[in-house]
Amino acid sequence: TPTKSKAVVSTQSTGKRCCKSRWSVCDIDQYGNSWKRMFFERNMGDLIENFVPESTDITEISEILELSKDFIKRLRIRQLLPQIKDVSTNVAQGDDEISDQGSDTGTDDSLDHFDFGPIINKLPNLVELSVTYGVRNCGMNFEWSLFEFTQKDCSLLAKAVKACKHLQVLRLQRCQIEDEKARLIISHLLDHPGLKVLDLSHNRIGDKTGRAVGKLLSVNKVLEEVNLCDNNIKAEGASAIAFSLKKNSTLRTLNLKLNRIGDEGGRNVCQALMQTKTLLHIDLSSNGLGEHVAANLAEVLSHNQSLEHIVISCNKLGVAGGRVLQEGLENNKVLKTFDLRLTEISQQSEHSIMNVIKSNKERNNPALMA
Repeated sequence: TPTKSKAVVSTQSTGKRCCKSRWSVCDIDQYGNSWKRMFFERNMGDLIENFVPESTDITEISEILELSKDFIKRLRIRQLLPQIKDVSTNVAQGDDEISDQGSDTGTDDSLDHFDFGPIINKLPNLVELSVTYGVRNCGMNFEWSLFEFTQKDCSLLAKAVKACKHLQVLRLQRCQIEDEKARLIISHLLDHPGLKVLDLSHNRIGDKTGRAVGKLLSVNKVLEEVNLCDNNIKAEGASAIAFSLKKNSTLRTLNLKLNRIGDEGGRNVCQALMQTKTLLHIDLSSNGLGEHVAANLAEVLSHNQSLEHIVISCNKLGVAGGRVLQEGLENNKVLKTFDLRLTEISQQSEHSIMNVIKSNKERNNPALMA
């Protein structure tokens, strides 16, 4: 349980003792080799994860925040508890009526979560915020409402993130976010001066969010990584992102893994890759791509001189696709990794491609040749 002590962890040795007594796993490398930072960040995380809106007294968090605010650079929130449901009105309605109230989606029983606004405003060194709206280990108490990212949650978070000008990383994974809410969040990030990483992976976003991300890439001048893995983006959304990618000069990593962009979306992304000079890493795995996209990608491999890492596994590129990729890679000197697992290319093509990759690695890192 989170500590309620107001005692300041004044030294690294004190911080180490406090951490070891609280948590069985303590990886100090993730906290800049600072035991004090680990303690303050994880302690605040525990308090937020166990906070129940309209039930828990916010005073405790406010008091501890004053002691720890200067040490907190990252908040990783693995769960958020919703407010306690008021069942008194439901009981009065009778069991038959209750059973008909949106049991499948939970939309009629929306329960809001913790408001980050007052906390974020008091953290001058916060650079990363990672939040999952849901309940861990709920067991037999499962209800969809426990995992709902409500409209109020979205509005409050969007305003808080916009106000936090020094925030560099925003991760909202497994939050059941849909297009309307994702677009609201992105609209508050369009002129954000510091955001470098946006992670909306494992949600329910589609083409409308793809278009919003495209707009973000066209106006934002600092964003370096976008992760949209495991969503429902199709050709339209991927094409919007690709169009903006042509003119973007800051993005280094784009993850579209486990979407549904298909051949049309894949072709448009490849056209963008012909023009971008800054993207280093792209993941298009599990997107329903076929042999035609392999031909487009082969052209990219022969012209693009910036891409270092490509993941295109779990797509049916086929034997013919493998051959054109092999040919396109012949004069490539920069690609360091090329994931082609489960693409149905021939072993001969795969072997030849891996030899080129090995040569590129040795050329860029002579120590590997020793």
